[in-house]
Amino acid sequence: MNVRAQLVMVFNLDKCIGCHACSISCKNIWTDRKGAEYMWWNNVETKPGVGYPRKWEDQETFKGGWLRDGSRLKLRALGKGPTLLNMFFQPNMPKLDDYYEPFDFDYSNLYKAPPGSDQPVAEAFSQISGKRMEEITGGPNWDDDLSGSQTYAASDVNLEDRSIVEDYGRMFMQYLPRICNHCLNPACVASCPSRALYKRGEDGVVLVDQEVCKGWRFCTSACPYKKVYFNWQSGKAEKCIFCFPRVESGQCNACAHSCVGRIRHVGVLLYDADRVEEALLRADDELVAAQRSVILNPRDPRVREAARANGVSEQWLTAAEKSPVYALVKEFGVALPLHPEFRTMPMAWYIPSLSPVISSGRDLHELADHGTFPLMETMRAPISYLANLLAGGNREIIAEILRKLIALRLYKRADTLGQTLETSILHNAGLDRASADRLYRLFTIAPYGERFLIPAQQREEQDPQQRKGTAGFGILKKTRGAR
Repeated sequence: MNVRAQLVMVFNLDKCIGCHACSISCKNIWTDRKGAEYMWWNNVETKPGVGYPRKWEDQETFKGGWLRDGSRLKLRALGKGPTLLNMFFQPNMPKLDDYYEPFDFDYSNLYKAPPGSDQPVAEAFSQISGKRMEEITGGPNWDDDLSGSQTYAASDVNLEDRSIVEDYGRMFMQYLPRICNHCLNPACVASCPSRALYKRGEDGVVLVDQEVCKGWRFCTSACPYKKVYFNWQSGKAEKCIFCFPRVESGQCNACAHSCVGRIRHVGVLLYDADRVEEALLRADDELVAAQRSVILNPRDPRVREAARANGVSEQWLTAAEKSPVYALVKEFGVALPLHPEFRTMPMAWYIPSLSPVISSGRDLHELADHGTFPLMETMRAPISYLANLLAGGNREIIAEILRKLIALRLYKRADTLGQTLETSILHNAGLDRASADRLYRLFTIAPYGERFLIPAQQREEQDPQQRKGTAGFGILKKTRGAR
């Protein structure tokens, strides 16, 4: 058992209000310099929609992530031959138009313009060329709140029934906040010819060594989530760093700290690195269960002993034992990885959204005799859509989580109104009153110290080989050695 520790973030999609406070806080701290104007390490997308960069989920176009090749994994677009041929050109990388040409406005013209009969305006200019832009055709969150638009929603690769966008009564919308997933099997790390990207041994954060990076951009092509960016000014790759200067001192990430909806939880997971490859070789609809099986119980004495042998401190073991992330991902099983079929084993997890609560109507859910929820099969956000987004197409896992979330709401509604609720409703969803109360607390009233449980690090006490050596363990070692 090769036990490793990983910092993980969980997002509750039912609570995201799309305010973009997370994106702005990240932007102000990390990407406010020349060459990084178009970088949004944290962004919030409207779903259904094309996302940022446009259609990043379409791996037939961008060819990111991994594929099963018999009994092993291989990068979808790379190998010895393609690596050499594409050393100076990346045919599958998003173009600037897939993001947007970064722009600003000439506000100085408002007070420097000569006297005239017209009101002066602040004209747009390109932050790359400095030239005036006659027309702006894209920008960050360009399709924000346009899930009903046939231009954007109909192009969402997760949407099986595209007739939904033509029927206003069936249209739905949810927000999807995204950061780098700091995957257990990161394609960006495996694809880098110069080995500039690496996964830290003490917390699993994936970083870019700017001194080593040669700007080949294989990482951008290989990342299926397109969360590695190219700085056109410095010629280096840049990405989300999980706010490691903050988390090393026990503070939570800037995006999580600023979240108005309190949708995020940050904590520690322990996992068995030796089982990562085996789990990733499963079929698409089995990947969620396989990924959960890699996550270990931090209260198991054998797991703790193996973790200590790998240099995991007692402080981190304690944090893993109390981790809100472990409770949501493993104990309650209500959180899911984003597009597990990309086979990078992402470490950002999402709690699926529920339909809007209704007061009356037809086809009410069989569990909701008070007229609170529609039938699961007729929810505004189709199970098929959520399954394609979060479960590799496995609808049963989505339905299981939705039943749990519905039962929790019914229980708390009855408790608040002084009504009685059949215990079978909780039991059939895999809950009892104690676990329902605990889950409700995590979702709603848990204070800062319970939502963010991040142990401080003493990096000077870490083995230098461990700090930068995990790009070579497990599956990454085999894959990179084969290249």
